[in-house]
Amino acid sequence: MSDQGFPVTVAVRRPDGRTEQVRVGTAVRNGEGFSLRLGELSIGSTPDAAPAPRRAASSSYGGGGGGGGGEISVFPNYGRSKGGPIQGASMGDLEYYANGARRSLGDPSKSRWHDRERQLLAAIEAEIARQRGGDFGGGDNEPPPHGDDDFNRGGGGNDDDNIPF
Repeated sequence: MSDQGFPVTVAVRRPDGRTEQVRVGTAVRNGEGFSLRLGELSIGSTPDAAPAPRRAASSSYGGGGGGGGGEISVFPNYGRSKGGPIQGASMGDLEYYANGARRSLGDPSKSRWHDRERQLLAAIEAEIARQRGGDFGGGDNEPPPHGDDDFNRGGGGNDDDNIPF
């Protein structure tokens, strides 16, 4: 039974909407785990169209340099809400990151990042205005913004030690 293999498949969504399981290899028991033997893999000749939300989510705040720009929709990679969405964030988080952006903009030694910080600050200020009832896009179909109470799971007060990650 040690040579018994188990098929390994991936779900492939076809253009017509069907999902098909395609075999990519075989898993073989190896001690208490498994070893995976992959079949021959190849890259298709026609790339998939990348969905827009994927691009926005994958464009990290810090980037890697270079141009590109684009609208900032997530917080930078520091603080309590690092990488989290700006839209729907608590007012406390919005103020925290806005103050950080203002500090960076006031520091000439950080001029390399000033364009990005200006974009971040504009996005945060627009979200603050939206939450306070300003007319910065959005619409009536949007959920109310998250507050600190949304994240308190029965613990006492602001205990960050019980965060599940």
